[in-house]
Amino acid sequence: MTLQATKNEVSTLADVIDRVLDKGLLINADICVSLAGVELLGIKIRAALASFETAARYGLEFPSGTNYEKVAWKEAQTGIKETCPECGKKVPVGELLGEGGCPWCGWISAKVKKTWEIPGLKTS
Repeated sequence: MTLQATKNEVSTLADVIDRVLDKGLLINADICVSLAGVELLGIKIRAALASFETAARYGLEFPSGTNYEKVAWKEAQTGIKETCPECGKKVPVGELLGEGGCPWCGWISAKVKKTWEIPGLKTS
């Protein structure tokens, strides 16, 4: 499934979900059903959809019972992320500069590349 973006870019569903989790989405709705001026039903909806990192950045409250002592939570708090020069997504530095490169687009750092080939030069 592909979605057409406004700048003539084609985005996949994974790109859209990644963008929503990175930026966050807030839904705020008030629904009122009334008959002859008498309110019969009133619904207030407040919902936020974001990654934990984005929620923490904007100061959203986490669910009760969230265990902040877990290893994954500590890694998320201390994990330094860099932007991939190829796709622009935030990736942990160790992963981006490691052997695998960017998990999203496959970009590999020049430091990791072991062989440099010069066109027309044969090595024996």
